[in-house]
Amino acid sequence: MKRRKANQDHRFAVDALDSYTFNPIGIVHSPYTERFGTPRQPTVVEQVVGEGALDGRIELFASQNFEQALEGLDGFEYCWVLSIMHLNEGWKPKVRPPRGGDSKRGLFATRSPHRPNPIALSALKLVGIEGRNVHVRGIDLIDGTPILDLKPYVPYADAFPNAKAGWIDQLEDPLGPDFHPDNEP
Repeated sequence: MKRRKANQDHRFAVDALDSYTFNPIGIVHSPYTERFGTPRQPTVVEQVVGEGALDGRIELFASQNFEQALEGLDGFEYCWVLSIMHLNEGWKPKVRPPRGGDSKRGLFATRSPHRPNPIALSALKLVGIEGRNVHVRGIDLIDGTPILDLKPYVPYADAFPNAKAGWIDQLEDPLGPDFHPDNEP
């Protein structure tokens, strides 16, 4: 007979003022050493401009059996990487996105890296796994960035090709002139 748990009401299990502590599971080794010049949308740059995406490596820390946790990830083409934007300081509720003209937008309607909780989400191409090292392509993280988690990219669950993109859908050239195919070097 299958064991069942009693229904529980979790709506009030968390106090809104609770804080949480997350411990990094690894660190990024990247060719980017400063925020300036680090790509913010590397998949756009690679697809539109045709530049080769740069490689990086995620080194998971020892003594946690992360080698076992990585088993099977090598069968996926991409993975989600959650990290801490450890060099960012402060945030504002309204920001001016680079391709948003002169209009300020609500922070949560943008992909600005300056956020109340400096958590980044990157979709990176898996190149290979060796022990505790995950080799990736299309790195958009600074050398030394702490890693919180890795998850496989699953197309049927993670892609929404026909999704609306809010104010970005209203732009004449949503990628901006810097990313136009005619501007290849």
